[in-house]
Amino acid sequence: MRTFQFKVATLGVALALAGTLGTSCNSLTKTQKGAAIGVAGGGVLGALVGKAAGNTALGAIVGGAVGGTAGALIGHKMDKQAAEIKQTVPGATVTRAGEGIIVNFSSGILFDTDKADVKAAAQTNLQKLAASLQSNPETNILIVGHTDNTGSDAHNMELSIQRAQAVKSVITANNISGSRLTVQGKGETEPIGDNTTVDGRAQNRRVEIVIVANDNMKSSAKTTGQ
Repeated sequence: MRTFQFKVATLGVALALAGTLGTSCNSLTKTQKGAAIGVAGGGVLGALVGKAAGNTALGAIVGGAVGGTAGALIGHKMDKQAAEIKQTVPGATVTRAGEGIIVNFSSGILFDTDKADVKAAAQTNLQKLAASLQSNPETNILIVGHTDNTGSDAHNMELSIQRAQAVKSVITANNISGSRLTVQGKGETEPIGDNTTVDGRAQNRRVEIVIVANDNMKSSAKTTGQ
């Protein structure tokens, strides 16, 4: 309980400082602005940490976060790329989280039932996503496959891996270096919907693509933020 209250209090301070930046930015020195942004970034990060347990996508973002002024600069770049993906990739659900982006595709959009071959229409969407990744080269990408709880644990795990690998293959075939991409399969272990309902199982059958800053972007942001 104390941990939860601390996170809420931290986020409250962050919001207050963010408001200060918006209303009296001219009265603050560069150092003060950086400190305020750093606390605000820490508050957001604290909120994300609580949600990241058992969530591979959020965990990847939280684990790679740099925070402070550098984190705010990275977040600004991610805002632009997220907006670009929303406009150019139909069928994708795009979420900005901390210093990263989560692009969520329903497996029904990408694959036929119990299959790991990417549908022809879905390949077009992934090609458009690859174009965004190509124009934003200072990022790393994690592809995470998920299933519902229908079928055996072993089958679901293998299917989730195969689907994530299939998505990687389409992206790398569109001029994205495989060294930027990592693949994970989580099977049925990270549901976001109720597996006792049809709608819930449909939500759980998904592939998430996580976009985070690479070392070059982090280094540049730290230098710029000094």
